[in-house]
This record gives sequence, C-alpha cells and structure tokens, in this order.
Amino acid sequence: MVKSTSSATAAAMRFPSIEKCDTSGDVRHSIAADLDGTLLISRSSFPYFMLVAVEAGSLLRGLILLLAFPIIAVAYIFVSEALAIQTLIYISYSGLEVRDIELASRAVLPRFYASDVRAESYDVFEKCKRKVIITANPTIMVEPFVKDFLGADKVIGTEIEVNPKTKRATGFVKKPGVLVGKWKKVGVLKEFGDETPDIGIGDRESDHDFMSICKEGYMVRPTKSAKPLPLDRLKTRLIFHDGRFVQPPTPLNALITYIWLPFGFILSLIRVYFNLPLPERIVRYTYAMLGIKLVIKGNPPPAPSPGSPGNLYVCNHRTALDPIVIAIALGRKVSCVTYSVSKLSRFLSPIPAVALTRNREADAAMIKALLQKGDLVVCPEGTTCREPYLLRFSALFAELSDRIVPVAMNLKQSMFYGTTVRGIKFWDAYFYFMNPRPTYEITFLERLPEEMTCNGGGKTAIEVANHVQRILADALGFECTQLTRKDKYTLLGGNDGKVESMYSKK
Repeated sequence: MVKSTSSATAAAMRFPSIEKCDTSGDVRHSIAADLDGTLLISRSSFPYFMLVAVEAGSLLRGLILLLAFPIIAVAYIFVSEALAIQTLIYISYSGLEVRDIELASRAVLPRFYASDVRAESYDVFEKCKRKVIITANPTIMVEPFVKDFLGADKVIGTEIEVNPKTKRATGFVKKPGVLVGKWKKVGVLKEFGDETPDIGIGDRESDHDFMSICKEGYMVRPTKSAKPLPLDRLKTRLIFHDGRFVQPPTPLNALITYIWLPFGFILSLIRVYFNLPLPERIVRYTYAMLGIKLVIKGNPPPAPSPGSPGNLYVCNHRTALDPIVIAIALGRKVSCVTYSVSKLSRFLSPIPAVALTRNREADAAMIKALLQKGDLVVCPEGTTCREPYLLRFSALFAELSDRIVPVAMNLKQSMFYGTTVRGIKFWDAYFYFMNPRPTYEITFLERLPEEMTCNGGGKTAIEVANHVQRILADALGFECTQLTRKDKYTLLGGNDGKVESMYSKK
C-alpha cells in the first residue's frame, strides 16, 4: 500500500495538472487523450453502458446491469479495471446485433456525452492538429461522438468480439483485451510510431503508461468545480437524438427509475384511459387532478360558425399528443392529419386522426375536405424534434387555407421522453405520461393576417410556410433549420422515415 501510494505521488509530481498546459502559443501537432474523467467530467462509464443495454437491448438487460453494479464496483476497486470493464461489456453487449449497438451509440449516447465534456481538457484537445482518443471503452460505443462532436481523428479503444455468422456481439473482446495500462501504451506506439504525441492527458494511474511516452503529459484531476463545455462549442450541433431516458442513468438515477417504473406505468394507464372518454372541456381539469400540468397562453379562437370552413392550426411538433392537447386547450374536438401512426393508435385517439398518403394531390384534397367539416391541426415538420430547433415546414398547408393560426408547443419531461425513432411508437404517449409531473405548454398566436397568406396576399406557399416557422421559433426562443424528417431518420434510425422502411426487416 505504501509502495502504490509513493508511486502515485511520484507520478503526480511528474505529470502536472491540465491547468498548467499552455495553450496560448503555437498549435501542437498531436495529442493522445483518455476519455472518461479526462475529456469527460465523469470518471464512470456505467451510464453509457446502461444506455446501450437498454436502448440496444431491453429494460430487463438494463435491470440486470444495475443489479450487477455492486459486483462491478468491487471488481474495479479490489481486482482490476480491466475485469470491471469486461463485465460491463459482457452484460451490456452479449447477444446484441452489432447494428443495434452502432445505432444506439450514434443516436442515444451523444446527447449525454455532449453535456459532460470538460471545458479545460477540451481547450487543450482542440488546439492540436492530430487528435487521438485512447480509451478502455469499446471503440464502437465512443467513436460516433468523439469524431462528430469533438473532432477526433482516431479512436484507439477496446474492440468487441462479433460472431461472423450472426453479426451479434459475443460479450467478449478481441486480443489484447480491455485497453488499460500497458495496452494503452502499446496502442499509442502502434498508432504514432516514432513520432510520439506532443501531449498526453489522462486522469488515473492506468493512464501513466501511455502518458510517459508523450513529449508532455498532464493529469486531469477530479474536482467538483470542473465546468462542462458549452454545447455551442462542439463541432456539430446536437439537434437529433433518440432514447427514452431524460437523465443520465447513473447507478442512483437508474435505481430511482426502475423503482418508479411499475408505479409510473400504472399511473400512465390511468392518465390515458380515464381521460379518453371525457369531453375535451372537462379533460383540462382532470389533467390537473392527475398531476399533468397544462399551461395555455394566448387567445384560442372560437369555433367556426356553421357553414364556414374551420381554422387551420399549424403547430411545431413535440410529441404525437400535440393535436390532442390543442383540442383540450380549445375545449372541443378538432381533426388532425398524421404520418406513420398505426391503425390502433388512430382507433384509440380521442380526436379524429387521418393518415396522410404522401401523395400531394390526395393529401391536399383530404385536408380541404376536413377543413370544410371543422378545425384541423397540422404539424408541417412531419416529425418531432426534442431540442430547441424547428425543422423545415412543408408548404402544403399554406396552399389550402387562409385561416391559419400558428400554435407554439413546448413541454417538460423529467424522466422519460415521449418520442422515439427506433422504439415502438405505440408506447410514446404512455412513456410521456409515466413522467411524475409532465408539463405541456400551448401558446395560441394571432391568426395570420390576410396579406401574409397565399390567396389573400399573393404570397407563395413557401413564403407562408417559412413565415409561420419564423414566428413560431420567435415565440418559443427556438432556432429555424432546413432539416427534414428524412435527415432525422437517416441519422437516428438508418432509414428514410417512411413506414415501409421503418418496419421492414433490417
């Protein structure tokens, strides 16, 4: 014990703190950096393995991983870091399709990694031309984030073993095993050859081996004052992400979540089916009784008079509940048109929900017919977006009515997201209502003046759509983009977002 303490003290004296690295001069040529506890504030990779276990696997696999956490912690402290990480990999990965692991790593993990980047470490990392990550974590898990968001050129990590016939992870790793200690040094030497890195940064004793061959080495010491990097400094904007968890599933958060799950599920069933048969004007009050906070701002327009066409409510899209919540805020039924919603979901919907065909002429005729019957809600983004951005608005709605009422939608979720790309969409509403205190905010903006419409003002449909997008973004404090449903599903789901693509065999 005395020997290990003295060696740690000697290493600490040898490697100064990261704050002492001078980044004001010329750009360094190369850097080799550890990830957990170094470029990231958190020293534990458990939450990221939990995310893969749940999102690429199942809630049951996540529960098994959580129950195994005490054993993993004991192995890390008293046996070896390599054994602990091998155990994490086995429980989280064994039997999973590699494609599912890749999609979870690309669609789910970046949001949590992005909020945990350590500012002072990134300042040093960013100054270097050649950036290499050296980590004990599986390469497949960290590579999408560190390359796309941190600008890393290469990831040297633990390589998982894959069954070549089934394309599933075995749960074991390829030789030389988990990349810790001397194997990190071997990996750096293999990557850089004689041109050793100018800078090496790490946070623990097992990083000293690779740091010792770098021209300069710096320790990133754990401290409660470490500041996360502002998201706008990342190389890529975080607009799309998937997964059900709102909070990072640390052991404590995961334990609270699993304890809440059965109670939350029962509560969601009550919240859905108790309100389903009730008139919309009453549901506003039963929502409050059941712990659902509904915030209504602006002046909801009155119902259309008999014989006149209905209002066209154009809203940004946060969840599939948007049209239902608008109906509740109005206190009357409205129709809505949707993409990619199952027949069962439409059957259970408390308001008339009509599926769009993606045939422009047929959809236009359908929307016109619905407007003749009463009010209609459309979400021209075509898909939901969780972050404070608005996707490109389809211009079809602008051609079909001049009675356009923009509606700004926002919501708060503390435990579960009520949207998914790779999961089962039928459960979206239930996951939203499983939150202890879900909040929906609806803001009715002024009806579009006649001079800003197609028929009355001579505007093009694209001009009207872009105008509505801008005023909704201003009301919400969001940013407009030209991204589309296809962009989202290509990134997060590996398909184009059409029903036949989403449910075809992958």
